[in-house]
Amino acid sequence: MTKDVLVSIKGMQFDGESGDTIETVNFAQYYMKNSSHYVIYDEVTEGESQVTKNILKFKGKTLELTKRGLVNVHMIFEEGQKNMTNYTTPFGDILMGMDTRKVEVKEETESQKIQVSVDYALEVNYEFLADCQIAIDITSRNS
Repeated sequence: MTKDVLVSIKGMQFDGESGDTIETVNFAQYYMKNSSHYVIYDEVTEGESQVTKNILKFKGKTLELTKRGLVNVHMIFEEGQKNMTNYTTPFGDILMGMDTRKVEVKEETESQKIQVSVDYALEVNYEFLADCQIAIDITSRNS
């Protein structure tokens, strides 16, 4: 995998009857350190001047997302585990819980692609909110 990549992140949320999907595509930097994959990119929120720096770190059955800037959070998705975190926004803090069912990483060395998928239940302030999925596609900018 090259250092310069394109990262597509699709988040799907299901509340029983219907679902919402949000997708972002960003240019990013990729590297590997101590057997962990890292993807670093900046995110611009519409109508805001402050940029949020995002760091994705994944290895085995664990994905971590760290955001610093307009919002601040360190989310850990660990297969078979429930993790809690404070999601800090300009409007206040939100206590979030991620009860992760599955984390799967697929690497395709020939096509220089990595796919990460996560299935989890999302809680806000200890109340179930929705079943969610994250699909992350990382591709080399050269391909």
